[in-house]
Amino acid sequence: MSEGGPEDAPGPTGPGDGGQAPKRRAAQRRKQMLLRLDPLVHDALARWADDELRSANAQVEFLLRKALADAGRLPKGAGGPPRRGRPPKSAEPPGPEDAGTHD
Repeated sequence: MSEGGPEDAPGPTGPGDGGQAPKRRAAQRRKQMLLRLDPLVHDALARWADDELRSANAQVEFLLRKALADAGRLPKGAGGPPRRGRPPKSAEPPGPEDAGTHD
């Protein structure tokens, strides 16, 4: 329910891109939308999200994905929700303790 935000604006397209530039850019970032909720519904959602250690935004996305999947309407290309938190240990750069020589 976007009302002409930046994600709706056509991006710079070149003569040979076939109009594909906006599609690539949209796949790289997440869409934003304004959601108006009854205050009591928001409070209940926030408590539920807190119980499951999620933000209210992540809880809304979780519930929407579940509803779409249950209805058979979740697009096949839709990836999972973005991973939050610290990256896996193997992906971390070596820390100062790894800089010295080991005997």
